[in-house]
Amino acid sequence: MQRRTALKNVASTIGAFVALPAWANGWNRQQLSNNALLNPAENSLLAEVVETIIPKTDTPGAKELGVHQFVQTMITDCYDKKAQDSLVSGLASLDAFSQSTFGKSFTACSAKQRIHILEGMELSDDAARKSFYGMVKGLTIQGYMSSEYVMTNLTHYEMIPGRFHGCVPVKTT
Repeated sequence: MQRRTALKNVASTIGAFVALPAWANGWNRQQLSNNALLNPAENSLLAEVVETIIPKTDTPGAKELGVHQFVQTMITDCYDKKAQDSLVSGLASLDAFSQSTFGKSFTACSAKQRIHILEGMELSDDAARKSFYGMVKGLTIQGYMSSEYVMTNLTHYEMIPGRFHGCVPVKTT
């Protein structure tokens, strides 16, 4: 009976060693970037949108921390087709709104003009514009607050609350 168990374990171990490299190679960064939802122009527009929501001050802005890539990855991997279409059409709507308001693209606008455009989308009567802005703003805040820089330098995240100091002298009373 023990021989059968040992043979099963050896067979499953060999199978894992054979399958593991093929599985690991399927997750390379090149293949993941080929499945991008946005083209390079839309990606740079999204980068400017997240930078307008959380701009660079004495701390890095959302664009510098790569939050636009987080937003795109979250929508591609975790949201349904309707939300993915909403992102693409929302970026086109944002640029069209910018063209009609200021006569230039969103990326060519000043910081005050960009804020005005985003506020206009937030207060818009169009439900698609509102939902686009709400989705991008929420994911921008989530991506920024969970970035490595913010977690280590601003919030000082500790995996386990409190610390154990084993070499502390004890005072007797």
